Amino acid sequence: MQWRNREQFEIYCYGIDINNTCDNFTREYQEQSDYFYQFDNLVNMEKIAQNILDNQLHILVYLDIGMDARTTQLAGLRLAPVQCVTWGHPITSGLPTIDYFISSELMEPTEGDNHYSEKLIRLSNLGIAYAKPSLPPQIKTRLEMGLAEDKIIYLNCQSLFKYLPENDDIFPRIARQVPHSHFIFICHRSEFVTHCFQSRLSQAFNRYGLNWQNYGVMMPQLEQNDYFQLNLLADIYLDNLSWSGGNTTLEAIACQLPVVTCPGEFMRGRHSYAILKKLGITETIATDKNHYIEIAIRLGLDNQWRQTIKDYTKMNIDTVFNDRTSVESLERFYQSVVGEGK
Repeated sequence: MQWRNREQFEIYCYGIDINNTCDNFTREYQEQSDYFYQFDNLVNMEKIAQNILDNQLHILVYLDIGMDARTTQLAGLRLAPVQCVTWGHPITSGLPTIDYFISSELMEPTEGDNHYSEKLIRLSNLGIAYAKPSLPPQIKTRLEMGLAEDKIIYLNCQSLFKYLPENDDIFPRIARQVPHSHFIFICHRSEFVTHCFQSRLSQAFNRYGLNWQNYGVMMPQLEQNDYFQLNLLADIYLDNLSWSGGNTTLEAIACQLPVVTCPGEFMRGRHSYAILKKLGITETIATDKNHYIEIAIRLGLDNQWRQTIKDYTKMNIDTVFNDRTSVESLERFYQSVVGEGK
């Protein structure tokens, strides 16, 4: 938003928040928008829809559809001549009222057009101008973060629901070859979900003759600075198969953490793949699960190779962030479709 052509584009932003919160992200949207509307849970859907209609937009873009019930309801209405969704929730909406799915040329597979009910738009590079994160000025010690100082730490920071049981064997298979390893996960807000996940991994480790308790570390939900500390102190970032990291991978890259990934069939499993391609690192992109495990093991055992990946990440890190070509690509798309549907 901050790099848009202000002479050609006027932005109306609608915040739909049950709790009507105003965090840093909300304030940033307020500052960058020409008009900003915040709707809490007390505002009925008819009023929100009428507000959008009254603004007579040329193009309406949903950052995600499917994460919030009210957004999904609005998306089922025709509130603007051209309606789009992007990959905040990285699957097709399936709605006839959504015309375009805005994605990334690096993330989409060749046959990606077949995965959407919308017309697929592949923006340049990652399709986003992601701001480089501001890291903590001082790095804590592992001891201060409750981490073992003598372990190879594999960071697994996706939401637990993204980890499929079919891939639980990845962790004990790595642990067998890297016995001085720890695997860090972030607890879910639900204790029940966390318990079920730990039970699954305990069974997976048992099948390989290992004790999950000797390898697994469940970290509580962390504030942003401590989360960055965790990335700065870890050795390797293990991307999730089938549903890849987006924000988490970019944050790991900002901390110069080596990333292991294996691209999936759909765009949602190809975020990290695209980020590494943009970064110019292909050595840690696996072709299948077995190859993924091999890369993770080598990174755990080969300190020199791990440092080489870190050094290359540091050298090329600015290629990933603040990419204005994505903004220019988006604006060209808007200009090409404005006037449709009238």
